[in-house]
Amino acid sequence: MTIAEKTSVRRAPLKAGRMGVCKALTVALLLSAPFGVQAKATETEAYTPVAPTIDQARANILIARQLQFTHFRDLGISDKLSGDVFDAYLNYLDGQRVYLTGSDIQTLGRVRSRLGSALKTGQLQPGFDIYNLIQQRVIERLQFALETLDDGIDNLDFNTSETILLDRSEAQWEPDEKALDELWVKRIKNAVLAQRLNGKDDEAITDSLKRRYEGQLKRAYQARSEDAFQAYMNAFTGMWDPHTSYFSPRTSENFNINMSLSLEGIGAVLQADNEYTKVVRLVPGGPASKQGQLQPADRIVSVMQENEKPVNVIGWRLDEVVDLIRGPRNSVVTLEVVPASSTDETLTKSIAISRDEVKLEEQSASKDTIEFERNGQEYTVGVITIPTFYADFRAMQAGDPNYKSTTRDVRKLIAELQQDGVDGLVMDLRNNGGGALHEANDLVGLFIDTGPTVQIRNSSNEVQVLSDDDASVAYDGPLVVLTNRMSASASEIFAGAIQDYGRGLVVGSQTFGKGTVQAVRPLNHGQLKITQSKFYRVSGGSTQHKGVIPDIEIPSRIDKTRIGEDALDHALPWDQIDAVPHARYFDFSGIIDELRKRHEDRFANSPDFSLLQQEINFLKEQRQRDTVSLNLGERTSQQEQIDRTRLAIANARRELRDEEPFESLEELEDWQDLQAADLGSTDEELDFVIREGGDIMADMLELDKRMASILTPQQFAAQAEAR
Repeated sequence: MTIAEKTSVRRAPLKAGRMGVCKALTVALLLSAPFGVQAKATETEAYTPVAPTIDQARANILIARQLQFTHFRDLGISDKLSGDVFDAYLNYLDGQRVYLTGSDIQTLGRVRSRLGSALKTGQLQPGFDIYNLIQQRVIERLQFALETLDDGIDNLDFNTSETILLDRSEAQWEPDEKALDELWVKRIKNAVLAQRLNGKDDEAITDSLKRRYEGQLKRAYQARSEDAFQAYMNAFTGMWDPHTSYFSPRTSENFNINMSLSLEGIGAVLQADNEYTKVVRLVPGGPASKQGQLQPADRIVSVMQENEKPVNVIGWRLDEVVDLIRGPRNSVVTLEVVPASSTDETLTKSIAISRDEVKLEEQSASKDTIEFERNGQEYTVGVITIPTFYADFRAMQAGDPNYKSTTRDVRKLIAELQQDGVDGLVMDLRNNGGGALHEANDLVGLFIDTGPTVQIRNSSNEVQVLSDDDASVAYDGPLVVLTNRMSASASEIFAGAIQDYGRGLVVGSQTFGKGTVQAVRPLNHGQLKITQSKFYRVSGGSTQHKGVIPDIEIPSRIDKTRIGEDALDHALPWDQIDAVPHARYFDFSGIIDELRKRHEDRFANSPDFSLLQQEINFLKEQRQRDTVSLNLGERTSQQEQIDRTRLAIANARRELRDEEPFESLEELEDWQDLQAADLGSTDEELDFVIREGGDIMADMLELDKRMASILTPQQFAAQAEAR
């Protein structure tokens, strides 16, 4: 008898389901002691336990073999790993520790050290037992929440000194059911307070919360075997690294339709994050990116179609959320999200996005110029923005001589800027999540003679070196590369190579640190995405985990503790291999201190930077709050203070631009909605940082006219004389 079958619960008894094929193999691993309390006699609806299939057992064996023998990380299946899988699995299913009790954890802990040996041989029942128990506990909690709402939220006391912990991922498990009841009353009070502060009346709040909990309850009753298997396998594969994962047959279908689960309709890359669906990144040129409000690390709460009620998607499978967001072109879908900047999951905002297809031309590189005057000297700096590393593979394979690619487009833009007589070039790679590796290699080649661009090491320690063999150079002058935390993969390869060659300065913030290569391998049931290689710079250091550290740093609103490779569990570490011979065009060590000093002096006197720093400090302060009050008066006061700060920062920025201040936060939010809907509007921070990149370029030109040129001093002098 399995855990799930032995469990009797107070609200919804388990109904005996078909046992999986691994039952006979796992008897010794099953728990022997029943737990829980008696079910109410009046309850009739029951949860049907899910069971593993033969195909899943076979897939499990294949996954275990591939992880042990072909993954980049050499990791065996040990007792320690077994315990880590157990913890990761519980974290995936109950990451906020709001369903299981300490008593449940003690009982489940009996299989903690045995999961590894079972996973080697396809014995899935222990993992399914854990899943079934947690689903049952989810049902109990949601039924309790609905009963509490039925009693009326006017019966909740908001005059106490109670507080609630916002992030319970590191909290102690509540000891028993009574303690969980008390916690859930607090959770409901927090949700009610948040909606009251947003101006909703109690009837609307009750309706909203009931729909949320009823939707989650419906999903819990509809749990499938594949849900348990995918959750269990991803807890297992995640031990090797966060980019190794199992795709169910349905998820594989979506992956094959559109790589990396880029959604048709809004242009966002999503992933499961405990009960939520989280935004990983936005596809450049896509509807969500152009609309401007959806951000990486936002968590989706509900999805609403035009003229329909919102559908709560907390607890939904990723593929089902994908299906709900997809829709006809030019139709509107509204996402209710917990913003990435919010520490309280009850504080949400709605974002309406018009669905469309992502067009290659809207991902294309673009150019602009900035004019400067320094000590009577005028400078023109060219700016090239690259949203992604792209190539029209279909046109390329069809033999079209005019096919589009990043390198081809940038070469043309450089030629046009040179005709305009630019004195320097800024390459903007902020928010560029990567793309075609060969394009990063070719793009480096536009700025160097010949030489290596990146090293790739596989699990057998074999190193492949990609090189630029074309001696032609599109641009030989001074160069600045702008990066931020969302610059990843191919962007890091380019920025790292420019830095290693002394070809230019990297300015901005530390990049993402995604320095691994994955391959998708078919299984008998679904697919395995597995990390097989790692990127290294020509200087030998990996881009993995550490990313590229800028020569001159500019702070960003992006929270590095939540976004980036080093924020992910079990990420592969930074390491180093031998450097490969490469040129060094310019040594910045003689002037970098002066460049930093000038940059810091500008920022010390810059109202734009002062406001940006105020906003960063404000967001950091909000993220550091670990509790909120459940007292209506205190909570109202806290929210009013937050609203005043937001309004003050926004109005200070408008004052800099000689614009009328907003009279209220509602007026500010309405204006922000209009700005997001205007695809021609620009982000003030982006303009400010680009201009600083140009200022640094002007500093470089003042300090050394030959700055970062690939020409020898003699060649440079001859060229200057010819001009």
